[in-house]
Amino acid sequence: MAMIATLGLVAAGCGDSEETDEGSSGGDGTEQTVPTGGELVVAAEQEPDCTDWIASCSGSSWGFWMMNVTTLPRAFDVSWDGETAEYVPSAALAGEPEVTEGDQPVITYSIDPEAVWSDGTPITSTDFKYTFDQIANGEDIYDKTGYDKIASVDDADPAKAVVTLSEPYAGWKQLFGGGYGILPAHLLEGKDRAAEMAEGYSFSAGPWKIEKWERGVEAVLVPNETWWGEAPKLEKVTFKFVTDTAQQFTVLKQGEALVGYPQPQLDVIEQLEGGLDGFESAVNDKTGNIEALWLNNAKAPFDSLAVRQAVAYSLDRDAIVKRLFGGIGVEQAAQSLEPALVADLNDNEAFAGYTLDLDKVTELMEGDGWTKGSDGIWEKGGQKAAFSIQSTQGNARRELTQQIMQEQLKAAGFEVSIENKPAGDLFGQILPAGDYQAGLYAQVLTAPEPGMCTLFCDKNNPDKNAEQSGQNWQRVFLPDAEADLAAVETALDPAERAAAGKRAMQALAENVVSLPLDPLPNILLWSDKVVGPVQDNPVMGPFFNIHEWGVQA
Repeated sequence: MAMIATLGLVAAGCGDSEETDEGSSGGDGTEQTVPTGGELVVAAEQEPDCTDWIASCSGSSWGFWMMNVTTLPRAFDVSWDGETAEYVPSAALAGEPEVTEGDQPVITYSIDPEAVWSDGTPITSTDFKYTFDQIANGEDIYDKTGYDKIASVDDADPAKAVVTLSEPYAGWKQLFGGGYGILPAHLLEGKDRAAEMAEGYSFSAGPWKIEKWERGVEAVLVPNETWWGEAPKLEKVTFKFVTDTAQQFTVLKQGEALVGYPQPQLDVIEQLEGGLDGFESAVNDKTGNIEALWLNNAKAPFDSLAVRQAVAYSLDRDAIVKRLFGGIGVEQAAQSLEPALVADLNDNEAFAGYTLDLDKVTELMEGDGWTKGSDGIWEKGGQKAAFSIQSTQGNARRELTQQIMQEQLKAAGFEVSIENKPAGDLFGQILPAGDYQAGLYAQVLTAPEPGMCTLFCDKNNPDKNAEQSGQNWQRVFLPDAEADLAAVETALDPAERAAAGKRAMQALAENVVSLPLDPLPNILLWSDKVVGPVQDNPVMGPFFNIHEWGVQA
């Protein structure tokens, strides 16, 4: 799963949602005292390509959940009550920022005087200024959304960061947070940040700090002794990398790990249906995830609108979703390229008209100059209508999805090959560079903000700027929709913003810039030995409050 650092984007579900109660402590639902001490092992499905969170290599949502959320300060956290995600000032702030409105709004962040880095140095306004400068002016940046609207950061008062925006920006609360957080100027300024942070880092201003990260094996967190909030109950948390879903269940059943957060693979759903002795589970279908067939609009054959539309009419997306998630009650395809979490800011039925229609496929392809060869595959100018679908290696559900699409597309006259890569390579290198035709993966919000402009505005096309930054990996360029895409990001009036979002999503659908496939529910599994407020947060992930968890002997 890739995170959308919008810093708002790795399912819009249709089945019932089962959430753990935010205050529940025991596996049987009773209140229990959370013990102090002990270690917890989590079966982690992916590891990041790097831990330089603002670089293009940092697109793994698992890296964000494991090591970013738990170690870095941010201006706002995101709370979740099972229905609504809301911004709340983080422990790093003394309270809500002061906002002066106008053509150039000014935001004043007052820093909590107790907030310090793990070396005891106070968090200051210079940390805000350094973070802004690195993102706005650095090279190889994952995404600059929002930071390109900051005119200046005044750090004259160490206790107050005064941020002046160049124009109104509706999503300002995601700044100095989202997928990035705030970085320590006193430790990084004047150094090569990318090199310093690539393989893990020793500093922290969260409840945990990274003790070690052994690639392919595990990442280990230990308590940050200078953390000014509630101290972690556990002595150590180990994220053991287990990328094979079947092996994850073996590890859980054998007690080698007590927590899992697997993607909803078929065997996961089968296990949930049959019951998992000694484990509790929570299925959350209102998430910040959207899984789609992401199309490279700048690469053949998807540089043709007719081909993109024809592919959309070649697929029975509802049948695919029912095959994958029917066991947990999710049977209808997503009809928007935005997750359910931000449903009020887009058209959730924009893609509903794209259903299986082979006559429409023929009409579109012949109208674009294609003819069917003797093998039943469309041809034009000596080239076949052939493309590859890339996804994450070792993901059985995605492999099945690819196989189903391969069969359906072949029946419609398209030749499809399957080419899967390690998650780090896919999200850190291949997709940002545009070295793909179609990709199957999920985008994950890191703030309760729509990712429309982040993913589809021309300014975020890595090929269109000198820094080669941005998350418009699809290389989308819709001049007539640019104003609406931008308004979703900037408009302060909620009604204006929602109207722009609806128009923008309709334009994205009309041009089939990509194709939403399935809502991707979150599934959290934990042993009844784990106590504390275990809960999935669809924005910050399930480990945002792991410092409050404990393990019973």
